Amino acid sequence: MQSAEQQMVAPPIDATQVLGAIPNPILVVGRQGDITYANPAAEQFFDSGAAVLARQNLRDLVPFGSPVLQLVSQVFRERYSVSEYDVDLGSPRLGERLVDVQVSPVPEAPDHVIVRFDERSMAAKIGRALTHRGAARSVTGMAAVLAHEVKNPLSGIRGAAQLLELNASQADRELTRLICDETDRICALVDSMEVFSDKRPIERGPVNIHQVLEHVRKVAQAGFGKHIRFVERYDPSLPPVYGNRDQLVQVFLNLVKNAAEAIGDDPGGEIVLTTAYRHGVRLAVRGSRDRLHLPLEVSVQDNGPGVPEDIRPHLFDPFVTTKVSGSGLGLALVAKIIGDHGGVIECDSRPRRTVFSARLPVHNPAVEASGESE
Repeated sequence: MQSAEQQMVAPPIDATQVLGAIPNPILVVGRQGDITYANPAAEQFFDSGAAVLARQNLRDLVPFGSPVLQLVSQVFRERYSVSEYDVDLGSPRLGERLVDVQVSPVPEAPDHVIVRFDERSMAAKIGRALTHRGAARSVTGMAAVLAHEVKNPLSGIRGAAQLLELNASQADRELTRLICDETDRICALVDSMEVFSDKRPIERGPVNIHQVLEHVRKVAQAGFGKHIRFVERYDPSLPPVYGNRDQLVQVFLNLVKNAAEAIGDDPGGEIVLTTAYRHGVRLAVRGSRDRLHLPLEVSVQDNGPGVPEDIRPHLFDPFVTTKVSGSGLGLALVAKIIGDHGGVIECDSRPRRTVFSARLPVHNPAVEASGESE
């Protein structure tokens, strides 16, 4: 009779069987760029059989000067996984191909790396995240117009109503008071938008993001989030963010408040605050050859009902809201502030799990001293 320990031993599995079952195109590449393995998904992706691919070099499959070659060299040199989003692998043979690329070392085979291509939604998501800056900029122009073309005439309307009120009957005074109240409400909305028209560069320096999140948590638990359980999953080795502390507090307080409102009175409500360092992550800027190095990821997750599917693509646009009395400017402001920091923000939502993730730059004293952008 076999012992329990003998019964629990799993049958040996060939690594190629595992790689072959993965639906993403995967290549195993040697130091000189020689391809030693291609899984079935890679055969389909490159429209070539494994035997043909094994006779080729990685340089034969990607465009001249492709970032993929740089990533492979970096992994051989530094021995940790790196990723790059929105890489163009387009060629006459492959057609248009925008992919995410992840290159990982193989500890058991130091002369080889694994290259994975991902045609799924990350590149599109990052592209949408960068367009949130454009949505915020559209509010900037609108705010300037409203301040001049709307706010000034409203002041005249309010003043005229106050003059009429002096000689009006009791019934008419109710109408003049209504005019004053409504003009005040519109002026308050315009005032809330004026922050978008501030084009001055923000003052930035090293910010401990964990101190920011701790402050936000304390404010939340003292008020609107007192009934919610907070979970903190922090990377204690995280370097400082290159940012403005007050504005980052505003961003994450807004996100936490939105999460708390989404949870409502649910006794099992939970908000998870997470920080992480993403090695080697670079994001492409559409319409430019620049790539952003944004390794710091800060996430706010809640277990509320989720964002309605029909507004997810427009979540960071101005005046988009699910709240009955909301103005729809909160997330547009979040997008503006994160954009002013040179970062991006994205939302991934489904029932019982909504995550807002901001990617931010690291404080680099050398870059700050030179006045350049990271």
